[in-house]
Amino acid sequence: MDASLTAISRLIGNTGMHKLNLPFCLYAKLEFQNLFGSIKDRPALFILQRALEKGLIDQDTIIIESTSGNFGLALAGICRSMGIRFISVIDPNISRQKEQLLRLISYKVIKVTEKDETGGYLLSRIRTVKEFMAKTANSFNPNQYENHDNYLSYYYTLGSEICTSLDRLDYVFVSVSSCGTLIGLSRRLKEKFPSVRIVAVDIEGSMIFSDKIKTRKISGIGASMRSPLLDLAVFDDVLILSQEEIAEGCHELLMEQSLFLGPSSGAAYVGAKRILQSQAEPESVSLFIAPDHGVSYLDNVYSKEWLDKNVINIKEKHEVFE
Repeated sequence: MDASLTAISRLIGNTGMHKLNLPFCLYAKLEFQNLFGSIKDRPALFILQRALEKGLIDQDTIIIESTSGNFGLALAGICRSMGIRFISVIDPNISRQKEQLLRLISYKVIKVTEKDETGGYLLSRIRTVKEFMAKTANSFNPNQYENHDNYLSYYYTLGSEICTSLDRLDYVFVSVSSCGTLIGLSRRLKEKFPSVRIVAVDIEGSMIFSDKIKTRKISGIGASMRSPLLDLAVFDDVLILSQEEIAEGCHELLMEQSLFLGPSSGAAYVGAKRILQSQAEPESVSLFIAPDHGVSYLDNVYSKEWLDKNVINIKEKHEVFE
């Protein structure tokens, strides 16, 4: 198992940084370049490495995790290479492509269909995981919401890469879900760049920074609960965007910057433009995290029919989607 992790580790991390064509200096950290296609490769690898070192997992362990897609895909791929069984717990908001791939490479997929008290599915997924753990010996839950190794993976990898790549950094924009990226990245970047402004970007209806319940159709950003570790983050501002704004950001990235990215990237991009257009000095250097590729969202954020039905009437309101 150690050999498998060592081989995979060479293909995770050290992703590219792309400078956008804008009046101000804004870079995108392209995390879809990781082996399994997203930023979640980093904590998946780190958590499994640490669990192996601590003796928490072995060849017979069953690993189970609640996932909206990316973290589950990374865990499933790494577990398959290690010869360990992995169960992913998903819900109806997952993209069709991610569900298909999870069913292909996971040991088992459990799809939760009952909404929780917030109107979402996250808490129902977590309860399903806990029920499985209670009745299954030698099982392990990576638990990205409460596992310190989640944010430490970003501290030691993503944060260090950015610190090595840049000599100056004034603004960083991070979309949130489990908040591991925000925690680890903010702590590492503030060490090298004490005055950097870290901006957390969330979606309306998420319970991370708000108690206003609203149905969310866009996956990959926001959560139905606040991570108990969030107080460890060192951030400066919070932006909460509508689904409409996030979808528009995705299409703007594609048409104006030739970057085909997911909703969490679209949200961070919208947040960056909103703040930098009014606040950035000419010499400022800024960065947003682009967690995944857009291919998994062809049936939703990049589908005019889906957007018309679930988010906005694009034709009437936004020529950017034409």
